[in-house]
Amino acid sequence: MTKIAIIGAGAWGTGLAIVLARKNRGDILLWAREQEIVDSILTERVNRLFLPSQSIPENVVPTTNLAEAVQSAEMVVGVVPSQHCRAIFSTASPHLSDGIILVSATKGLENNSLLRMTEVIRESTHANERQLKVAALSGPSFALEVARGDPTAVTAASDSAEVSAAVQTTFTDSRFRVYTSNDVIGVELGGALKNVIAIAAGVCDGLGLGNNSIAALITRGLAEMTRLVVACGGRAETMSGLAGLGDLVLTCTGGLSRNRSVGAELGRGRKLEDIIAGMHGAVAEGVFTTNAAIGLALKHNVEMPITQQMFAILKDGKSPADAMQTLMSRNTRGEAEPR
Repeated sequence: MTKIAIIGAGAWGTGLAIVLARKNRGDILLWAREQEIVDSILTERVNRLFLPSQSIPENVVPTTNLAEAVQSAEMVVGVVPSQHCRAIFSTASPHLSDGIILVSATKGLENNSLLRMTEVIRESTHANERQLKVAALSGPSFALEVARGDPTAVTAASDSAEVSAAVQTTFTDSRFRVYTSNDVIGVELGGALKNVIAIAAGVCDGLGLGNNSIAALITRGLAEMTRLVVACGGRAETMSGLAGLGDLVLTCTGGLSRNRSVGAELGRGRKLEDIIAGMHGAVAEGVFTTNAAIGLALKHNVEMPITQQMFAILKDGKSPADAMQTLMSRNTRGEAEPR
């Protein structure tokens, strides 16, 4: 492809731009809201705000002009916070060429509508009327490790095998391997819901709990994620793959996980607003996704006890210790029971 646009210059957007620039000889346009990011890339070839340790190739072209970024692009990759996705793609929509591929790499849900990001993109760009092709990219992938070339595997999902294969071909190189899937629901929900469980894993760490607790949390977290995915029309087996179990384990155990870090600070007794203020613009999607996950669970009559307790901590101010005690005091049941 001769022109690819990345919309969003946080750590993950910058990491994906580096991956694409390694392989593609054409320009990789990187749209940033912040002028300081554009200036630091142009003068130093680094993103000082979000990924300061990684050199950015010369064919990554930063801009604050959204129209300039997406015009004539053959593929546009959205890497913006979930709550800004609709507004940004609505603004970009008049400048998109008909028939191009739009890829969501945002792991979140829209709070009020409960929609997945590909659904938001379809609505905000009138994709069906314009034959725009939409895919999701998700999996276990810390931005820093991707940017420095650590071997990474993710999944590209689309209703069209041709589209998922095109995303696979565009991104795959010797250090970034892309698998394909036609389970868009499962891949997107897996990437979003694991952030909620990662906050819970951080809470365990903040409370000083050990590996037994984390292992139980990951296992039961995967069970409730799978229940909701299936209720929404996704496939259970997707939750055993990269976008499910793979991303869940990484985000619950990895030191680079923002969601886990938020949970750890909550477990140590800090207030959510103070934690968010100290993140300097970085986003922990699980804070927003918890609301939407509860909404989906109620809509589909799915029990999600871990998610419910994270909601109680984040929104109602419940103490993390009390939340863990609530989980451990639930009625006993068989492990394979659906509720």
